[in-house]
Amino acid sequence: MEKNIEILANREELIDRALEILLAKITEAIETRNQFTIALAGGSTPKPLYEALAQQPLPWDKIHVFWGDERYVEPDHPDSNQKMAAQAWLDRVNFPATNIHPMPTLANNPIADAEQYNRELVQFFALNAGEFPAFDVVLLGMGDDAHTASLFPHTDALTVEDRLITVGNKDGQPRITFTVPLINHARCVLFLVTGSNKQEPLAQVFATEGDAITYPSRLIQPVGELWWLLDQEAGAKLAENLPN
Repeated sequence: MEKNIEILANREELIDRALEILLAKITEAIETRNQFTIALAGGSTPKPLYEALAQQPLPWDKIHVFWGDERYVEPDHPDSNQKMAAQAWLDRVNFPATNIHPMPTLANNPIADAEQYNRELVQFFALNAGEFPAFDVVLLGMGDDAHTASLFPHTDALTVEDRLITVGNKDGQPRITFTVPLINHARCVLFLVTGSNKQEPLAQVFATEGDAITYPSRLIQPVGELWWLLDQEAGAKLAENLPN
């Protein structure tokens, strides 16, 4: 694993840097494999990144978009990660509908919907039994409880290793989420973390020893590159221990 930690002056610089990294990964993947696969994150932090991507002259037909997790709500619900990305990016460019792969949330059965998305990934990546795909980029955020995707502290989803997709749990509410091993098979995992309320959880995530069941972002150790982009507010304490 190649680990990179960068602390940017503010959110705007963080988004600029994230865009720079993403554009390089898109170019590399298309030149090498003729397609680029990305799993999107929800929340407010990546929204300006999606808006910036909508301004880029990219070969949309070679880009396939998935989601790393989704709230168990209808696609047009205000809390839907799919809806946010569609409004900020996907609906604003000539994106082929067949290249957009949202998580299903309409079966009134989170387990069944998780299994359906699992099957979709197996089919798309032509996987054999027990194999995991290598996404070109998995975008992640981190909550002030150190959760990432919908992998929350002390929940069953953290220990699922035999599936690509499982059901997460946020205060009793189900969510569909990538499993830890699926994230960790990515060629590149890119965390975007902002805000002073992330200082303490970041300290726990980066501690030499710690409890990953309490601080789930510790579980993210991909075989490829791992990028942590932090704004100054989030990374202030961490900066004291980083080499210049």
